[in-house]
Amino acid sequence: MPHRKSKNAYDYDAIIIGTGPAGEGVAMQLAKAGKTVGVVERYSSVGGGCTHWGTIPSKALRHSVSRLVEYNANPLFADNNNSRSLRFVDIMQHASGVVRKQSSLRASFYDRNEVNVINGEASFIDKHTLNIQKPDGSVDEIRAKQIVLATGSRPYTPKDIDFNHPRIFNSDTILSMDFQPKTIIVYGAGVIGSEYASIFRGLGIKVDLVNMRDRLLSFLDAEISDALSYHLWNSGVVIRHNEEYESVEGHDNHVIMNLKSGKKMRADCLLFANGRTGNTDMLNLKNIELKADGRGLLKVNQNYKTDIDNIYAVGDVVGYPSLASAAYNQGRFAAEAMLKGECHKTLIEDIPTGIYTIPEISSVGKTEQELTQAKVPYEVGRAQFKHLARAQIADTSVGSLKLLFHRETKQLLGIHCFGERASEIVHIGQAIMQQDAEANNIEYFVNTTFNYPTMAEAYRVAALNGLNRVF
Repeated sequence: MPHRKSKNAYDYDAIIIGTGPAGEGVAMQLAKAGKTVGVVERYSSVGGGCTHWGTIPSKALRHSVSRLVEYNANPLFADNNNSRSLRFVDIMQHASGVVRKQSSLRASFYDRNEVNVINGEASFIDKHTLNIQKPDGSVDEIRAKQIVLATGSRPYTPKDIDFNHPRIFNSDTILSMDFQPKTIIVYGAGVIGSEYASIFRGLGIKVDLVNMRDRLLSFLDAEISDALSYHLWNSGVVIRHNEEYESVEGHDNHVIMNLKSGKKMRADCLLFANGRTGNTDMLNLKNIELKADGRGLLKVNQNYKTDIDNIYAVGDVVGYPSLASAAYNQGRFAAEAMLKGECHKTLIEDIPTGIYTIPEISSVGKTEQELTQAKVPYEVGRAQFKHLARAQIADTSVGSLKLLFHRETKQLLGIHCFGERASEIVHIGQAIMQQDAEANNIEYFVNTTFNYPTMAEAYRVAALNGLNRVF
């Protein structure tokens, strides 16, 4: 760490608190611009919640379970009574290997760009000075001209539930579950809850999914939401809509959830997956007269600057869209503002949604409901995966691609995909949607040539299907 010679001297041009995608985006951009940069990370390795508890381990877990489901459903193996089963603990060992590789890779970026990684927990002394509580108990102070808060978020954990109980988990601690339950209650049917419900059901565990609303993932196109509900129901997941918990009882070998409707539910364990909270409570924000809202989130302007002139915030801690991919870009944009006084870039308007249920869901652009409400004259083109040669070969025939386009201009307005590899497939259409008005035309998919057999061919099939409805 650079030596401080006076009270007014700075150790760094910029300090970033947090090493998730947002913090990494800021640090790399500033370092490449020649600034002296330090990052503070409270854990022993870099990567943040995305790498260690969120996106990477849960998606690695989901991938393994999805392959298991495919294997057991494939007639080539099922006919020979070779059905396999795997334990949650076994699959997590594989996921842990992926986490280590990702964290090691991310650490190499900081080394290569000469960004100093400081292990410890940071809190404000003043707007330029941070108190660093080191893992060995020692305390240090560092000063920077600019400071970026990229502290991320954590699962919301209401105080009336005992999350120290060995059978009650949140979406971080579930990864350390060391036993194989036969039954589980998943409370919260948002993205995380729906993903874990399908993962546990894929492992043969009985799942009760408690949803506080009247449909799953209501921000999705209604047909896609209905498709997810059907496939979870068809796989054996019990979905309980319009329910809220009254209390939770943790016992030696089971958990009981009492619902406000009077119902009682019992399972081997509980996964509480209902919302997240910004990690700001440990920062001593009062020392710089900066306030977070009730969810621990910070308000920023278009340059990601907070109400304090030298302090910026990016990633989950500023709320929407709370996506790893967007967070990295937010970090880059904030770095530009820090270097040049303002940022001339913004996140794209249509950010793709990727939901890693089994099967997968991905969408970008408008839903049918939004277009209908706006009175846009649109048409629908569909391709069923079961009709595609590649899906038949891979035995991944569940799902479809749905294209929404303007009847008159043929402009692509929305893409909605349900099925295996949906989060990859959606990007083909997204690339066309991002073009200017002349190039954004559904006829592109009819006039181009796709590799055969591929899942990408669904775009040609869906485009032809939709254009046949136009008269």
